[in-house]
Amino acid sequence: MKYCIALFLVLSSVCSLSAAPKMQKAKLGKTLYETCKVCHGANGEGNPAILVPGINSMPAWYIKSTIKKYQNGIRGAHPDDPAGLRMRPLSRHLKTDEQINAVANYIEHLTPYKNPITVHGDAERGKTLYMTCLACHGPEGQGNPVLKAPPIKLLPDWYIVSQLKKYRNGQRASSLKDVEGQQMKAMAMTLPDEQALSDVAAYISTFTQSAPAKAAQH
Repeated sequence: MKYCIALFLVLSSVCSLSAAPKMQKAKLGKTLYETCKVCHGANGEGNPAILVPGINSMPAWYIKSTIKKYQNGIRGAHPDDPAGLRMRPLSRHLKTDEQINAVANYIEHLTPYKNPITVHGDAERGKTLYMTCLACHGPEGQGNPVLKAPPIKLLPDWYIVSQLKKYRNGQRASSLKDVEGQQMKAMAMTLPDEQALSDVAAYISTFTQSAPAKAAQH
């Protein structure tokens, strides 16, 4: 009996010790997110009035990749991209990989929600046009971390349109180092007209929201 009690106490201590680093990382992520919260909102809901997208529950692997692109000037360096230029210096408040990982994991676990419809397009036409996107982003916009394609069904429709425009006019993927961006730019250029951007966004808005594809954590 004494042995069982001692074993229970040892196992309880081990579990407490293993849980402690996770709790510390979660607390660090929440603290670091205070800087992001000013624009992206307390729950990562975004603010279309200042062209800030919702980021709640976007996968950590994508958040990490995006932050590093901003920090390295691969994204947010085009002079005609004010939203990107604003994000670039803000990303640099994260000084280490540990901090980037912590805030990315915190954002990933924010509760997702259905974004309101703000773009009116032809979803049926958008379904046909989306065939170009399907190979990377998936049939329900769930994304594919292996291809470094983020889930897009979690994004606001206005943001999808704005990013497609940026790809088409060169404000985004202006750096040749942005491999994924260059691929997206080529795909965006296949859309035949401006209305097509709204039609694709309208179709993406029809996707049901479920958990996004996630890569293994390292």
